[in-house]
Amino acid sequence: MSDEIEWWEYDDAAEMAAAVADDIGFIIESAIDARGAAVIALPGGKTPLPIYDKLSSAKLEWKRVTIIPGDERIVPLGDPLSNVTALAKFFLPKGARVMPIVPHAIEDYKAAGRSADALMQDLHWPLDLCLLGVGSDGHTASIFPGPDYDEALTGPKERRALGVMPDPMPADAPVPRVTLSMAAITAARALMIAVAGKEKRAVVEAAIKEGKSSKSPIGQALARTELPVDIHWAPN
Repeated sequence: MSDEIEWWEYDDAAEMAAAVADDIGFIIESAIDARGAAVIALPGGKTPLPIYDKLSSAKLEWKRVTIIPGDERIVPLGDPLSNVTALAKFFLPKGARVMPIVPHAIEDYKAAGRSADALMQDLHWPLDLCLLGVGSDGHTASIFPGPDYDEALTGPKERRALGVMPDPMPADAPVPRVTLSMAAITAARALMIAVAGKEKRAVVEAAIKEGKSSKSPIGQALARTELPVDIHWAPN
């Protein structure tokens, strides 16, 4: 469990977006100064969209930035469920490299995971930043309960991504996924969480309290990282 978990509370989503975007910008600049490039993983969902709007207006060396989705639904590019499609709208016009980890919607979700893992092996590693969201059920990235849960948590350290079949399927996106592995998430140089609403705050607080015994994916992420973790929260 990280010894340093710090909560940052905001009045609303706009205030959180500005603060988190500033923090991500600083991490990107620091990575470029240190290594000449930055590689970051960003989540899908609605909560981070105001963050991306703010971040995309920052004056950064975007051509040196590679952005991957922390997880992806196995759907065609351009599909409304595609996380990378949403990221591309913000950051491709700025000159960033926005890398699809599921370039083709194939039926074999395990094969999609192996393909994503192979693509990620070409990136400099570890990630400079992994920004996580949290579901009301405690999932993070696309690490869900189901037949692939143990593999996502305890698979080989060198595995960066894998295919997963959530069970039960989330009602809002009932499709198999590709996700960063827990090893890839917890190896990142910086780990941040952005959540909104009282329900998700309660989920994260419970996960922290449970520690290593937590049954939720976000609890396992917090239990397995040794990094300081900043948790950004807004009431809506």
